[in-house]
Amino acid sequence: MTALLRSAAAACALLVTLTACTASPSPEPGDEPSPSSTPTVTVPPDPGPTPAVGECHDLTFGQALAVVGRTSSVACRKDHTAQTYFVGRLDLTTKSGSTRRVDSQAAQRQMRRACTRRLPRHLARTPLQMRLNMAQAVWFTPTPEHAADGADWFRCDVVVVAAPRTLLLLPRWTKNWGEAPAIAMCATAAPGTRAFKRVTCGSKHTWRATTTVDIPGERLPKAAAIAERMDPACRDAARSQADDPLEFTWSQESPTAEQWDAGQRYGICWVPA
Repeated sequence: MTALLRSAAAACALLVTLTACTASPSPEPGDEPSPSSTPTVTVPPDPGPTPAVGECHDLTFGQALAVVGRTSSVACRKDHTAQTYFVGRLDLTTKSGSTRRVDSQAAQRQMRRACTRRLPRHLARTPLQMRLNMAQAVWFTPTPEHAADGADWFRCDVVVVAAPRTLLLLPRWTKNWGEAPAIAMCATAAPGTRAFKRVTCGSKHTWRATTTVDIPGERLPKAAAIAERMDPACRDAARSQADDPLEFTWSQESPTAEQWDAGQRYGICWVPA
């Protein structure tokens, strides 16, 4: 009986020893547990969606003139007045390392060069042929807010000015579409008359643009000098397209000062439609 009691006492001593080895130490006075901290959630910047080649947009004439911003695309099977034919990346870093705005003059020059250079290729026309075409390039950038979040794209769209402040509805795909007679340049009356309005040849018209004549020089020449230069080319173009080579009519249109400053260094020859 004494042996059993001694064994039980030894077992209890062993249990106490094991428990003491695994128990947490008592906290010292002033040793308070640190409160749990909430992790900081970083919200990534939202640069917005990037446009894609082939997208269609239902723009008004006013929207086509707005450079900054992005209109929502529409299905190309629905009515639309613009189609994206090129998407590029803006160079927004200056030589000094600072960042220029998306609406800066440098960014505008980059977009204008890229979009106007690629439009003839998209429509399968030469730059010379594009002079007699009512299709034009327009371009768009992200908003300044999206640009600050990392957006650096620019988008080139093709539009066709069917009549003053009116855009033409486009087909589903405009690739190689530049030869379409419906987008050739025509007019409602003879150049220089009050009723003259430039329209597409798919609209009601009475005159048709037939050729162009380059005008050299850094400054816009006087009207008499331009007329003298354009007259032989316009007369020959009219004669070649007339039913009677001895009886034909033509008219010529000189660039205005505003057009000259914008880069139009040529005049346009017109014949009755």
